[in-house]
Amino acid sequence: MKILVTGGAGFIGSHLVDALLADGHDVRVLDALEPQVHEDGEWPGYLSQDCERIAGDVRDPEVVRRALEDREVVYHQAAAVGVGQSMYEIARYVSINSYGAAVLLEQVVRGGGIARLVVASSMSIYGEGLYLDAAGNPVHPQLRPDAQLERREWELLGDDGQPLRAVPTPETKPILPTSVYAVSKRDHEELFLSVGNAYDIPTVALRYFNVYGSRQALSNPYTGVAAIFSSRLLNRNAPLVTEDGAQSRDFVHVSDIVRANLLALDCPADGGRVYNVGTGRPTTVRRIAELLAERLGLDIKPDLTGRFRAGDIRHCFADIGRARAELGFEPSVALEDGIDEVIEFVREASATDRVEQATQELSSRGLMR
Repeated sequence: MKILVTGGAGFIGSHLVDALLADGHDVRVLDALEPQVHEDGEWPGYLSQDCERIAGDVRDPEVVRRALEDREVVYHQAAAVGVGQSMYEIARYVSINSYGAAVLLEQVVRGGGIARLVVASSMSIYGEGLYLDAAGNPVHPQLRPDAQLERREWELLGDDGQPLRAVPTPETKPILPTSVYAVSKRDHEELFLSVGNAYDIPTVALRYFNVYGSRQALSNPYTGVAAIFSSRLLNRNAPLVTEDGAQSRDFVHVSDIVRANLLALDCPADGGRVYNVGTGRPTTVRRIAELLAERLGLDIKPDLTGRFRAGDIRHCFADIGRARAELGFEPSVALEDGIDEVIEFVREASATDRVEQATQELSSRGLMR
C-alpha cells in the first residue's frame, strides 16, 4: 500500500517505517525535524534510504496536501512530546498536536482517497489508572491532593482513608488528562475518531504506554525515562527520580508498538477502534534506573529526590485484553531483553545531560515541589 507516516524520522516513527518497508509497502515520511529531537535539524542516519522524505510542518496545509498525494493510509505519529514541558509551552504543544491533527485531517477530507487512519494516542489521557478499593469496587481517582504530596504520602487513598490497589487499566476507564500534553493527545484521538466516523474512513487509535528502545533522543530531557536516565548515567550522574521511586508504569518496547501498528492496518475498524498497547506488567520507575545502571556496569544508585511534579500520577499499567482479542496483539519483548537493546544503542551514542536544567525550569515555575 501507499502509506504516509507523519513524524516518521522520530523514535517510534522510524521503526515503523522500517517495518512497513520490510512488508513491501511504499512509504513516504513527513517530519519537521524538530531540533529538540534532531539536534542538527537534519534527517537522522538511521532513517531508511528507501522511503520518500518530505521535510515540513504538519501545520502547513500545502505541505500536508503534497504529503498526502496518492497515499492510501496515514499513520499519524507526529507530536510534541513531554509532559513537564507542555505545562509551560502550552501554546506550542496545543498548536503542534491539536491544531496539527486538525490541519492533517482537513486535508485528508479535502483530498479523498485515504482508506485507513491510524493515530498514536497515549496512556497519559487516562490520568491515574484503574484502582480497586478495600471492598473490591472499581475506583477512578482524581489526582492526589497537594496537601497529601507535601506530607510525602505517595499512595492513593479511598474515601474511607484506606489504600487503593492499582489494577490493569482497560480502554473503558474514563479518561482524565492531567497535563497539556495529555489533553492534546486526547484531542488527537477524538479528532481522528470523529472525522473517520463521519467520512467513513476506518480509524484506529493506539494508546501507547511507556515506550522505550533504540533511537529515543538521549539529549531531550522531556522524553521517556529510559532515555532520560541513560543520559544521566552516560554522564556519570545519578538518575533523578521523583517521589520515592515506587510509582509504576507499563514499559513497552518499541518493536511491540510497531507490531500493534502493523496489526492495525488490517483490523476491522468501521466506526473507529481504540486499543491499549502495553505489556500488562507494572514496573517501578526506580527499577528502570537500577536496571540501566546495572547493565551499563555503573555503581550509581538513583537519587530518590522525594520531590513531586504537578500533574504526575502514581500508577497506570495496561489491560491489553481488547488488543489481544481483536488485533491478535501479544507483547514479545521482556523488559530485561529490551533494556539490553537500549544499552547497545546508548553505548554508541553521545548524550548531553540537560535534566538538571529542565528540573530547574519546572521548579522555577512551581511545577516541581
